[in-house]
Amino acid sequence: MDDDLLTIGAFAARARLSAKALRLYDRLGLLAPDRVDPSTGYRYYRAAQVERARLVALLRQLDMPLARIAEVADAGGDEAAALLAAYWADVEARFAAQRTLAEYLRGRLSGRSSEMYGKFTVETVEVPAQVVLSESRHVLADELPTWIPASLGRLEEAAAGCGGAAGAPYVVYHAEVSTESDGPVEACVPVTDEAAARAWAADRGRARQVRLRVEPARRLAYTRITKAQVAQPQILAAFEAVEEWMKREGLAYDGPCREVYFADWDAAGPEDPVCDVAFPVRRGS
Repeated sequence: MDDDLLTIGAFAARARLSAKALRLYDRLGLLAPDRVDPSTGYRYYRAAQVERARLVALLRQLDMPLARIAEVADAGGDEAAALLAAYWADVEARFAAQRTLAEYLRGRLSGRSSEMYGKFTVETVEVPAQVVLSESRHVLADELPTWIPASLGRLEEAAAGCGGAAGAPYVVYHAEVSTESDGPVEACVPVTDEAAARAWAADRGRARQVRLRVEPARRLAYTRITKAQVAQPQILAAFEAVEEWMKREGLAYDGPCREVYFADWDAAGPEDPVCDVAFPVRRGS
């Protein structure tokens, strides 16, 4: 037997872990023993593996996914530290969003909804029929911040060859989008030249999963929100404020809800208005 090899009991004592934990790390592919006796099944470790064992145990206390634990443990020095920093930034962002959601829910559960809705001014606007290039996708809520700008960017690029955009881009929610429900969601860019847009869609639209359709004239009930309010769950209160206003005014739904992006997102600050949260409406029966 190699004198440098430690039994699982001796290694566990040196790493300040249990033998059960070491067996789990082996099963998860995070820390394999250096040698397994083929006849007895006894595991043997090297002293040099102690640091990795302790690191894996500490990373598991951060609820880090197994794949990322392996990535950090396999990296060295500054690279490992950078990977950990990136993971923890994601955790803090998630906790911040959950804290905001909890505050929002406390307001609803305590009956302060009307107070929250009162922060939003709701108006109506008549929107004429539009020819739009659109792209639809099933996406979850946490994918929206990436998918929306990417899809609108593709559509605006296409619109440039169809006489240019004829209005503000918008996103239509055809079904619920959350952490568990994936829509679908439709990104739309109105275009100026219908004939050119039809030719473009026929020539290149299918390959790019882009279609052309005519959006009928609609009356929209909407509230204008800032860049900071576009984030979840702040935007939920805006949607609900419009719906509450619709009830008071005796208006019915006349199509799926949408977000209309009328400002330069990248140039806008947190308190700058960038988006209209809107519902197509009609007079209720």
